Amino acid sequence: MALTALDIYKLLPKTNCGECGQPTCLAFAMQLASGKASIDLCPPASVEAKEKLSAAAAPPLPKVTVGTGEREVVLGDETVLFRHEKTFYHPTAIAVSASDDLPDAGFASRLAAIRRLSFERVGQRISVDLVALRCGSGDADRYARAAAAALDATGLPLVLLAPAGPLAAAVRAVAPSRPLLAPPPEDLVPGAKLAAENTLPLRVRARGIDGLSVALSAARAAGAASLVVDPSPVTPREAVDFATNLRRLAILSRNRDLAYPSAFDLGGFPDPFLAAALLVPKYGSLLVLDSADPAELLPLLTLRQNLFTDPQRPIQVEPGVYPIGAPNESSPVLVTTNFSLTYFTVRGDAEAAKVPAHLLISDCEGMSVLTAWAAGRFTGESISKMLAECGIERTVTHRTLVLPGMVARLSGRIEELSGWRVLVGPQESSALPSYLRRLPPGAFLPVHG
Repeated sequence: MALTALDIYKLLPKTNCGECGQPTCLAFAMQLASGKASIDLCPPASVEAKEKLSAAAAPPLPKVTVGTGEREVVLGDETVLFRHEKTFYHPTAIAVSASDDLPDAGFASRLAAIRRLSFERVGQRISVDLVALRCGSGDADRYARAAAAALDATGLPLVLLAPAGPLAAAVRAVAPSRPLLAPPPEDLVPGAKLAAENTLPLRVRARGIDGLSVALSAARAAGAASLVVDPSPVTPREAVDFATNLRRLAILSRNRDLAYPSAFDLGGFPDPFLAAALLVPKYGSLLVLDSADPAELLPLLTLRQNLFTDPQRPIQVEPGVYPIGAPNESSPVLVTTNFSLTYFTVRGDAEAAKVPAHLLISDCEGMSVLTAWAAGRFTGESISKMLAECGIERTVTHRTLVLPGMVARLSGRIEELSGWRVLVGPQESSALPSYLRRLPPGAFLPVHG
């Protein structure tokens, strides 16, 4: 169990020296218990106390890395059960499988299809993270060549799903790329020794949490340290139950024997995308899927993006002036906030009007229009300041601004401060196409026209 403030206080020197920045040792203990301070801030603490408290302060779900460099995938390293308590740090990693028993041309085509599973949404790139290489041939040399080819063709980290012999051959070929070793349960011990010898992560697969407890003990005894667990569910409901129980054991019970990131091989699973859609929000750290169909992967990647966006730091775009089509000096000027979803929605609707325009994006810390207005970030003052500083007055000859209808009440203040005339636009951007097409040319006459 996690140490309470009183448990921690008993380990502190109780001198109330203040070197930690807190007035008393009890106050410092409360900071340690809430994760807001480190025992390193207490120089008088004994070596034993520092060791105990450092171990207690370690993330309840350990960090496991697969791959290297820019493509490194981080599993685990989470501290809460629910996103609103703090945040989730590492999105569910998604791997798509390829098998080494495909013909050479088919294998290359499969890798190319996996590489194309990358999409842009609301200004962010969402992609498949890993290639899971299945050993269908049983040939160690062929599997090793396939692993090297997969790494070279995609640049993605590998999950090596193979018996001990082919697994060892593949490790010799691609060990520096830090693949995740995933031997079958019967080859766990040789797989664990291989992982230990090469300092690589290991997936441990066994039936249920009780089976994992035994298998994890065997893996640790063989020297493996960086572990990921697969409880081998047979239904989507069972998968969610296992994943939830494992996370609760890690976060609430601090059960270090079972506190590892969870991985689920959904190949051959009944309704794999139902299971995947449930496991993305319910603690699946790694999912292996057999489909490379964009129509199936894009919704899953979109779900992941929505869930793993930090609620305290919304997705946002850079403030500034953005052209819609090929605007000129007499084109309409629109304004909205820099919340990414707002920007792309408004931009898409403005483009649908086929009316060239200038779109002003105000810095509102990623808030939507109404939220920014309520928070005092989208105001007559801030919009007037942007009109004066963004350079739009040098770009257009008119002084007419189209304001979102949701904040029509700002129009008078903007006109008073900026000297611009304000037209109140529609409340919903979906009405922009018809609104822009109906605007008379006289609405944007030059200032001295």
